[in-house]
Parts: sequence; structure tokens; C-alpha cells
Amino acid sequence: MATECSHLDQIQDVKPHTRGCEECLKAGTKWVHLRMCLVCGHVGCCDSSQGKHATKHFHQTHHPLMRSAEKGEQWGWCYVDEVELEF
Repeated sequence: MATECSHLDQIQDVKPHTRGCEECLKAGTKWVHLRMCLVCGHVGCCDSSQGKHATKHFHQTHHPLMRSAEKGEQWGWCYVDEVELEF
């Protein structure tokens, strides 16, 4: 596991596409927590949610960086380097 993220240069000035998990909203399912891709703004649900759409988004797009989309939370994650980020 890396101690630093080598992908910070991929962070874009993005806004969330939706107010909830994009895939869960389409399917009518529920999520536990939300994560936002820092490369494109996709909003997906966390791995505690049934759909695990944030991680699936990473596997489909290879966008390595996400951050929590929960109010008051200021952390993120790099899927490639497996390191937590603070914002």
C-alpha cells in the first residue's frame, strides 16, 4: 500500500451530477453513504451499500479518486494507491 497518492493531478473542479447515487436513483434502490468521483463528478454509493456503485465506477472508468459526498465529511480515497486523502 502506498503512503502517498500519485494521482492528485487528476482532480478536476467537478460538481455532483445528482443528489444521490446515479445508479440507485435509476433503479429505485437505496444507498448507505455517497461518494463523488473527483475526475468526472459521478455520484455513487459506498461499499456498505448493496450496489457499491462508487467502486464499480472506478472499475469501469479507471478514475482513481473519490471523496465522501456526505455533509461534514472531508476525506477521500485513491483506489489505485489505496490511500486516504484529507480535504
